[in-house]
Amino acid sequence: MVHFLLVFIPISLGLDHFGASPILVFFASTLAVIPLTILIGDATENLSLRVGPTIGGLLNGTMGNVPEMIIAISALRRGLEPMVKASLTGTLLSNVLLVLGLSIIVGGAKFETLRYSVAFAGLSSKLLLLAAIGMIVPALFHFTTKQEVLEISDGIAGILFLAYLANLAFTLVTHKQLFAPKQAEGPIETGKEAWGLGRSLGTLAIAAIGLAIESESLTGALEPTAHRLGLTATFAGIFLLASVGNISEMINAILFARRGKMDLTLAVTLGASTQVALLVAPVLIFASHLMGRPMDLLFTEFEVISVAVAVLVAQTMTSDGESHWIEGVMMVAVYAILGVGFFFLPGHGQGS
Repeated sequence: MVHFLLVFIPISLGLDHFGASPILVFFASTLAVIPLTILIGDATENLSLRVGPTIGGLLNGTMGNVPEMIIAISALRRGLEPMVKASLTGTLLSNVLLVLGLSIIVGGAKFETLRYSVAFAGLSSKLLLLAAIGMIVPALFHFTTKQEVLEISDGIAGILFLAYLANLAFTLVTHKQLFAPKQAEGPIETGKEAWGLGRSLGTLAIAAIGLAIESESLTGALEPTAHRLGLTATFAGIFLLASVGNISEMINAILFARRGKMDLTLAVTLGASTQVALLVAPVLIFASHLMGRPMDLLFTEFEVISVAVAVLVAQTMTSDGESHWIEGVMMVAVYAILGVGFFFLPGHGQGS
C-alpha cells in the first residue's frame, strides 16, 4: 500500500551524505521508515501463521516493538537519552489516546456501537497501571530525597521485564482461552496467500537492517531539527521520535476498527503500550549499560502526570466493553490538550 515510499531510502541517505538541511533529512528518513516498519509487521504476521498461535503471539508481542527498539537504541548511541525517555512516554500516550481514539472515531463512523473483549481491555488497563507505577516511583524517590535513581531504575526495569514474561505466560499459555477466541473472530483479511518461511525471514531481516541504517540518519537529524523548529527535547521525543516508530500500529489499528474488529485494535494499541512499558523500556535500560551510557527511568513531573491521566482515561473508556465515536473524540482531545502542555513545557535535562 505504501511500499512506494521505499524510494525515500536512497533519497534520505543521499541528503544525509551531502549535508542537506537536517529538517529535510529527518522528514525524508521518516518517510523511508514507514514502509520498513510495515514490512516488519507483514513478515511477523506471516511468520505467526506458520508457527502456530502460541509462538505467533510471542512473535507479534516482541517483533512488533522492533522499530521502536532500533530507533531508540540508535538515539541512545548518539547520547539522546532525554529524547529516548520522552519517546517512551510519547509511544504510550500516542497508542492509548491518539491511535485508539482515532480508531474509535473511524470505526464508530461505520458502526453504531463498537464491542470488544472486557477481559483483554481490563488486563491491558491493569498492566498500564503497573507501567505508571514504574514511572512514578523513581520520580517520587528523586523529588523527595534528591538522590540519583540509576540503581532504582535498574531494579524496576528488571521487575517490569519479569512482569512482561508473566503476562506472556498468562495470555499465551495458562489463560489463552480468555483471549484466543476473540482474536479468532477477527482475522486479517488480506486476500493474499501466506508468505513462505524463507520469504518471511528474509523480508524481516532486510527490513530490520534497512531500519537500522535509516535510524542512523533519522536520529542524527533529530536534535538539530528540533532545535531549528524551536522544540524542546521532551516535545521532540514525545511527538516526533515516538510517532515515527508508531506509524505501523496507527495504520493497522484504524484499519481493524474500520472492519469492526476492535479486539485487534485493542491488541495493537493497549497491547503495544504495555509492551513498550514492560519490554522496550527495560531492554533500553539494559542496552544503555552495555553502551556505557546508563539511562534511568526518571521522567519529568509532567510526563508522569500525563501517563497517569492516559491510564485513567483508558480504564474509563474501555471498562464496559463497548465504545462510540464520541469517546474517540474525547480521547483525541485529551491527547491534544496534553500536547499543548508539552509544547509550552520549558526545556530541561533528564527529568531534573
